[in-house]
Amino acid sequence: MNGTQRFTAAVEARLKEAIARLGYRSNPLARSMITGRTRAIGLAILDISNPHFTNLVKGANRVAIQHDYTLLLVDTEENPQREQTLIESLAQRVDGMIVSSRMPDDSVQWLLDLGKPVVLFGRGARFPVASVGTDSCLAGYMLANHLVKLGHRHIAYLGFGRSRWNDERIRGIRNCLDEYGLALDIHDAASPSAAGGERACSALVLGPKRPDAVICYNDLIALGFIKQARELGLQLPRDVSVAGFDNVPYGEYTAPALTTVDFQSEKMGELAMTKLLDQLHGNAETAASYSLLDPRLVVRESTVRREVAAGDAAAAGDARTRRHESRMPAAE
Repeated sequence: MNGTQRFTAAVEARLKEAIARLGYRSNPLARSMITGRTRAIGLAILDISNPHFTNLVKGANRVAIQHDYTLLLVDTEENPQREQTLIESLAQRVDGMIVSSRMPDDSVQWLLDLGKPVVLFGRGARFPVASVGTDSCLAGYMLANHLVKLGHRHIAYLGFGRSRWNDERIRGIRNCLDEYGLALDIHDAASPSAAGGERACSALVLGPKRPDAVICYNDLIALGFIKQARELGLQLPRDVSVAGFDNVPYGEYTAPALTTVDFQSEKMGELAMTKLLDQLHGNAETAASYSLLDPRLVVRESTVRREVAAGDAAAAGDARTRRHESRMPAAE
């Protein structure tokens, strides 16, 4: 039944016939008591209603099925108070875990003390646990560069400060804007959801410094922002260009279709599951490795070219020229 011993073809045929006649089914729970293995993998995510995390699950589950493992899912619902209890309970039922969490690095030791192989989403190479992530700094730079090249000079970022990736996206955006001598206006959404984008919208677009373009922490915030901006009477993207991160599936079907950065969510889930299975099968090389996937810019109708005043264009060009010249070696 478990494939650890083979018999002649005739004997195996008789065994299969007897199993079918008796209706025998193996008991995974009883088997796990003997082997110490459940052939189940735990996956803890922050919000199942966010398509980014749904795609992570799809990718991880695809690999788990290929290797005859069952995926057990926990949705922590962006609730840090319940997160540890839920993950500890999950650990008792699985051979290993894949975890997406907002807990700070210095609070993760309890997770390692559970004694199960773990793969984390979004950790840096400095953290001694296998992890998978994308370059949020580069992604922020790419979106900012795209908007500046379209003529936008007053750019705002609507972020989510409780996320560890938030600061990296801000850093990438600022790195780009600094090259052009442009400032970044930073705002914070109450939640990484469409509702969070809706609630934050009016403060940005009805305030004294309405931006030319808004980069949102994720696509859900961007979609909520777009909905509310249109209800407030703005013509998007003519009045304000909007962009996000994650490339959620229905972003291209909104009006206007959303410009975003694709973090390859399904591939990230596949890679995380592969890393965990490698650990379970004794591959020590992946025990603390960090894999970084490249972000991809996806340009759609929510960002358009904006006419730049001559003075703004000249100032931005002069600023970039000065920065370029300052990096050139001095003549000997």
